Amino acid sequence: MRPSKRAADEMRSVSFERGVARYAEGSCLVRFGETHVLCAASLEDKPPPWLRGQGRGWVTAEYAMLPRATLTRTRRESATGKVSGRSQEIQRLIGRSLRSVVDLPRLGERQITIDCDVLQADGGTRTAAITGAWVALRDCLQWMAQRSILRDSPLKDHVAAVSCGVVGGEAVIDLDYAEDSSAHTDANFVMTGGGGLVEVQGSAEGAPFTETELIHMLGLARSGIGRLVALQKAAIAS
Repeated sequence: MRPSKRAADEMRSVSFERGVARYAEGSCLVRFGETHVLCAASLEDKPPPWLRGQGRGWVTAEYAMLPRATLTRTRRESATGKVSGRSQEIQRLIGRSLRSVVDLPRLGERQITIDCDVLQADGGTRTAAITGAWVALRDCLQWMAQRSILRDSPLKDHVAAVSCGVVGGEAVIDLDYAEDSSAHTDANFVMTGGGGLVEVQGSAEGAPFTETELIHMLGLARSGIGRLVALQKAAIAS
């Protein structure tokens, strides 16, 4: 039995609250159970310097955790003078995931930055951030279209992410912290609404995981991301 009493294929309660950041061109507060992430999209009317003159835009992300997002206080990275390796890895993952569903030439020579700030962490912060960041990005692009900044939407598809793992010998979906901290295998799956794989991250803690377990986790992730995409669609329709 999982600590949360959920079935192996049962995700936590997921919700999206749009328009929560007054000044951002697009924003979303995403909740995966007790993991809460604020995603805010900011538009700059110029690309990064290395992309100027190439006729295409860029979508990137920054990720951070508030000091009391966790059980004990963690020091702000700004106070240390550098971004941790973990934060760099996660924000690059978010950026890659979003760019996989954006036609960058259609965006034009502009940059959209999605700030993903973890307000409360209980496992799966990167997967929640990716899933909520898509909603914030979509609303930013909608904001641009309403002001005739864009002629055609550069958004090609949905993208969402979910964690899976092997806990107590069983493959399960959407791990909370209690499971994540004791999992024999931990994996993250990023997929598009059309079912394409964007990224798969998987690692064993102790004994290696089998190909059968990997396929089982992939099946769980595919089903879970289908549900997340349906929730994204419901959120932007409201």
